[in-house]
Amino acid sequence: MFQPVIPLTGNGGWKFLQSTYDRQLQSYVNSPQLKADQAYFKEKFAQPVSTESFLDDKRLLRVTLTAFDLGGEEWKRGFIDKVLKEAADPESTWLARLNNAQYTAFGEAFKPVNGKITISAETLEKVAAEYAAESFETAVGDVDESMRLALNYKGEIAGLIGSGSSENAILYRILGDVPVRTVMESALNLPESIRTLPIEKQAEILKEGIEKRLGISDVSDLASAEQVEKVIQRFHAMQSIANSAATYSSASNALTLLNGSLGGQGGINLLLSGL
Repeated sequence: MFQPVIPLTGNGGWKFLQSTYDRQLQSYVNSPQLKADQAYFKEKFAQPVSTESFLDDKRLLRVTLTAFDLGGEEWKRGFIDKVLKEAADPESTWLARLNNAQYTAFGEAFKPVNGKITISAETLEKVAAEYAAESFETAVGDVDESMRLALNYKGEIAGLIGSGSSENAILYRILGDVPVRTVMESALNLPESIRTLPIEKQAEILKEGIEKRLGISDVSDLASAEQVEKVIQRFHAMQSIANSAATYSSASNALTLLNGSLGGQGGINLLLSGL
């Protein structure tokens, strides 16, 4: 398999990855193993597949779930079965109450009709492409986990926010998505200890952090390209500080921000905001 190339850490590495993303992804897509998985997926769904056959086919399930950023959850057979059944029931509100964007999208795309899952040619191509992108993210994480988290955040935040969602629904979705939450907590300099608090208090702290650190009052603005990049830059800056904390003084950390890839003014603004 092609191994992603990320020669730098932090924002420098992020900029390099962004500038070479398309070329590196294409090299990864051309890997024999990934092509074989995509071909297997398309072949199986070239005709309707029964729900039972789908749930029993570990390879097919792995490819499909990975495409919806649910890789590694293949073992949840009973839960996945329930997702599909609830998605197929037009009267059900279970998925809405679950408030999980990934499982909602998966359920809507693969909901069975009379016990069989039928996928259009357009959806087949889309899911196969998403499988490649999500698999590439995993490979990036094998090289630099912070880069994988940043890619995941960039790809998922708009879906978590959705359209017409209430502020609390958005905050709860962010808190319930571990990779996105990890990026947000680091970017906003929030302690992991908040995870022990009641969910309502966690949402309140997250909202306060978004207002204070990012300067926005409407959490749906997190989906804007400007705010996505701002969060990722802060995430990498805070990660750099955390990684160097054992060897550098607080004064050196300040210089890292002032002279680092955020740029002089960006570093100054971050320091003046109280981190």
